[in-house]
Amino acid sequence: MKVELSGTGGPGGWPSDGCASCRSVRRERRPLSVVVDDNAPLDGYELTRTDDGDIVVGPDGGSLLFANGPGGTGPGPAFDLVLIDLLDDPFRLGALRGRGLVNRATQVVAVGLDHRVRSEAELDRRLAYWGAAQVPDGTVLRTSDRAAHDPAGPHRTIVLGGTRSGKSEEAETRLAGEPDVLYVATGDTEGDAAWTDRIAAHRNRRPAHWRTRETRDLEDVLTAETGAVLIDGLGTWLAGVFDDLGAWEDPGRVRGSCDGLVAAWRATRARVVLVSDEVGLGVVPGHASGRIFRDALGELNRRLADESEEAALVVAGRVTPLP
Repeated sequence: MKVELSGTGGPGGWPSDGCASCRSVRRERRPLSVVVDDNAPLDGYELTRTDDGDIVVGPDGGSLLFANGPGGTGPGPAFDLVLIDLLDDPFRLGALRGRGLVNRATQVVAVGLDHRVRSEAELDRRLAYWGAAQVPDGTVLRTSDRAAHDPAGPHRTIVLGGTRSGKSEEAETRLAGEPDVLYVATGDTEGDAAWTDRIAAHRNRRPAHWRTRETRDLEDVLTAETGAVLIDGLGTWLAGVFDDLGAWEDPGRVRGSCDGLVAAWRATRARVVLVSDEVGLGVVPGHASGRIFRDALGELNRRLADESEEAALVVAGRVTPLP
């Protein structure tokens, strides 16, 4: 089955206004328009509208999903080609993979592209994590073609940033296309209403098909898991270790726990993204405990970054790779 994308943009195309992303667009995109087999008569085609979106199966057996529905729940056979608005909800791709509707051979093409992403370079960066492609207007796809999406093997990423920098959102974005993600929350929210609210906001932002585990036993997580893992975050883990060991007056007590974490990080088979606070860029803490924690976390960030294939710094929502 032949599928021509005569337009790949959002409802207003791209560019469509004077925003920053529209000013930087190099390739104009018309509003989304899809033509199947040169508008052939519908005889011999199977057309179905489902919760996942509109499905077309051609006379040759080729299958297309235009993922414009709210999302289904059950498993199903994999499609040959999926057109999906990943700027609306990238986690839907992970859900489709988890249900078997998208596999390694499925072509996943992002459509509805517009100023919801700040630049074409940022679009390409995200699509690379999600195992999806973008194509120019006028591209002809065929359901007989096969993709070559190869899920990443062992891979360690540390994402650093300050308060409200967007570091957690960046970590979640990197794993949005994964079919199964274990989210590890390291903070203890008991008795802290404000912190509980922040954790709830993070939980509501995550997709329902992600698993959640609240624990500080990161060595166990890194040893046992082999899939995708998001740990948020290292700062709350270290603060908990200080509390557990009564180390605020004797910071040397946390050395063994930090050494164990670094060793588990080095040996893990999981694809893991770790969120941590970047420290030491502001004023020197006025209390000894603050200075002790700053130094310990700064050193641990560096040790883990040394053992990571990738590290990034998030500032004001902008991501800078750290070579």
